[in-house]
Amino acid sequence: MEVTSPKIRTVHVTRYITPLKEGGSLPALAEADDEFLYVIKFRGAGQGPKALIAELIGGELARAAKLKVPEIVFAELNEAYGRTEPDPEIQDLLKWSIGKNLGLHFLKGAATYDTAITPVDARTASLIVWLDCFIMNVDRTARNTNMLLWNKELWLIDHGSSLYFHHSWSNYMEKALLPFEQVKDHVLLRFATEMEEADRWFHQHLNDGIITGIVSAVPEAWLLSDTPFKTVEENRHAYVEFLITRFNHSQNFVKHAIDAGKTVI
Repeated sequence: MEVTSPKIRTVHVTRYITPLKEGGSLPALAEADDEFLYVIKFRGAGQGPKALIAELIGGELARAAKLKVPEIVFAELNEAYGRTEPDPEIQDLLKWSIGKNLGLHFLKGAATYDTAITPVDARTASLIVWLDCFIMNVDRTARNTNMLLWNKELWLIDHGSSLYFHHSWSNYMEKALLPFEQVKDHVLLRFATEMEEADRWFHQHLNDGIITGIVSAVPEAWLLSDTPFKTVEENRHAYVEFLITRFNHSQNFVKHAIDAGKTVI
């Protein structure tokens, strides 16, 4: 098996600009030493590093399948940033997030995607629904689409609520074989009429080596927090085992999504 890892750059945060308080995990807009702006997701936020792991894995799986995702970077935060922040909640967040965090390239001028305003084609909708069924993303609903329109293209953001099995790890290999029940609430389900074609597309663009490579990009420090596994290697292997098993049994969630789509009015 040839393992192919994504090339993820590391940047250093040079200027904390403003918190984005509409996000439950208090992400922030910041500038880095490459002079680009990033939306920073902090390891010290409520769900901790697991939200960053899901963000990284979900985003890079989407990218491997040629879906549009902002560049993901590792964002290093030094201990100076929390000292002058007047908001004590944010000050604590920055203090708990010293070290490696996750950043997404800020898409300046992007608009929140609204299906009522901008239609989406069946192929694109099916690819996105397939991805979200695969990674078990509960956060792509009409209430919160987590998609942006930028330069007339549809971009996917915020995969931190995916892979929710890793918050307990109980019976996780059994869960790898289950359909994604929450697909019934997916904002694009009614447009996703080409799920079998989407399944073929993903099996052309993903494989065991790519999945293993993406998981291998997860920083060791993120895998040391709140885990039942004794070592980083065991934790990393568990993600790989779950994802490859789920990928090889994708017909389980594809069939369920097709059936759920038939009930959407």
